[in-house]
Amino acid sequence: MDKKRLVIVGGGYAGAELAKAMDPYVDVTLIEPRAAFVMSSAAIRAMVDPSLLDRIIMPYDSLLTRGRVIRGRARTVGENNVTLADGDVIPADMVVVATGSTYATPFKPVSEDIVEFRRTAEATAAKLAASRSVVIVGAGAVGTELAGEIAAMRDDIKVTLISADSNLFPDYPRKFGARLHRKLEKLGVELVMGQRVKQLQHKDEPHAGSVTLTDGTVIDADLVVPAVGSVPQMSVLRELPGSVLSAKGRAKVDPWLRPSPSYQNVFALGDIADTGDGMTIVAITRQVPWMAKMLRQVVDGRTVEQTKRYKPWQRGPLLLPLGSQIGASWIFATFGNWVTRKMKGESLFIPKYRKIFGLKDT
Repeated sequence: MDKKRLVIVGGGYAGAELAKAMDPYVDVTLIEPRAAFVMSSAAIRAMVDPSLLDRIIMPYDSLLTRGRVIRGRARTVGENNVTLADGDVIPADMVVVATGSTYATPFKPVSEDIVEFRRTAEATAAKLAASRSVVIVGAGAVGTELAGEIAAMRDDIKVTLISADSNLFPDYPRKFGARLHRKLEKLGVELVMGQRVKQLQHKDEPHAGSVTLTDGTVIDADLVVPAVGSVPQMSVLRELPGSVLSAKGRAKVDPWLRPSPSYQNVFALGDIADTGDGMTIVAITRQVPWMAKMLRQVVDGRTVEQTKRYKPWQRGPLLLPLGSQIGASWIFATFGNWVTRKMKGESLFIPKYRKIFGLKDT
């Protein structure tokens, strides 16, 4: 009996981990336009320590043992196939779209060229190294973590972190945000709370210049770093019959993460799916195991509706290192330096992902 054919569109965190998990069970084809995976969460520290780029850019060559990785871009998705930009049609029994999201340089690749990404990341790191003042616009996970990384490693740089909210991470218990606030101040970071930047000179890349706040204050900086959030990549899902985008620009999905009522074997995963989870790696740690289990049950003969529905995090864990040694985490309670350091700060999960990609850690 032939194995079921699973086609996964997108080789980011969600797509790559699902491909790895399903490789022993089905005929996996992973479609990805880039030659290598970039560990975007670790790219935050790489902006301060560019030597990390050697470890966080991971070729797809050894990801799968039985399946295959096609370097290409999906143009359309059907019930039983995926059509590539070059016209090739890849047959499928099940399709999972996991095209992820974009973010400002240098945290995620902009183009399909990994060499260009590395060149841009190194150039940005050089600009930071030559700076004496940095303004970070946006105090979400990326902006907060970056502020901590710079302050922890470069006490000669004045770091200013601008937040539109009056408290850090207002969706979490106040104790968590307050602890991060204190730790950042102790590192020497200046926090500007409850202020927006009227207009960014560039929203998609770091640049020299100044920012004007809503109260009229002007802050000059050698480097202004936008960290204002991810944008889901919806070009493939947008074309599905009956698909609807939420107010956040993500695909509305049914309880089994299907974005189209017309296509019962097409699923959405990760940042593009409006599951109720945030656009975080923590969401992937819940979604991928659920999706892998559900698909295996379907392969074994159940209908999709006979499997367990997906339940999002009510409030997902959040690990916020501020450099390798200190930080704060919320894992259903607020934890400090030791837990944050051991769970993420020291390693940034790099050894875990190098193992997934079949690579030795250096």
